[in-house]
Amino acid sequence: MTFKYTGDLTGGSLMVRESRIISELLLKNADQALWKDAIEHQNVLQKPTLASAKRNANTVRKRLEPLDTALLQLVHDGDLELATQTCFYAALEKNALLLEFIETEVADAYSTGRNQLPSYLWNEFLDDRSHRDASIKSWSESSCKKMGQVAFRILKEVGMLKDTRQFEVQNMILRPELEYELAQRNKDRFLACMKLYRVCV
Repeated sequence: MTFKYTGDLTGGSLMVRESRIISELLLKNADQALWKDAIEHQNVLQKPTLASAKRNANTVRKRLEPLDTALLQLVHDGDLELATQTCFYAALEKNALLLEFIETEVADAYSTGRNQLPSYLWNEFLDDRSHRDASIKSWSESSCKKMGQVAFRILKEVGMLKDTRQFEVQNMILRPELEYELAQRNKDRFLACMKLYRVCV
């Protein structure tokens, strides 16, 4: 069976504010009529166009829908840092490329004590992954660029990067509430990814 990378990086970064709203609908087990009313008629995501509201809602829903009640509660009720980290976990679960980028390029920067994570590493990473999924070579340059921009924005939002201009790396301290929930679910690979610690040299 041919391996294919799937995911939603072009759909946007973590969108924590939107995720809190979508998590409430999921916790209520909203049916399709309620979803349509909330997103399209009430515009609960406060988007300027119907198309952007539906696009963002779809992206966030796909990320959050696999989460169980306890994790959805962390998104909905947690403070900004906790909700952001939980959204980060949800994004990693949905996107193997993002997960593997952190496991390789980001982990290498952390372990070697490098101060920066240059943006060109994303293209090098995609080139390397194309040996596993040849369809990557058919992706448009604009799509690859946007995916890289979103990946770096996510790293900034969760605290692994200080900004997306100098690309300076920093440590993210995983919240114990989320660490506990993931440990209970045997999410060792994701815990290792989220608990990377940068050495200083």
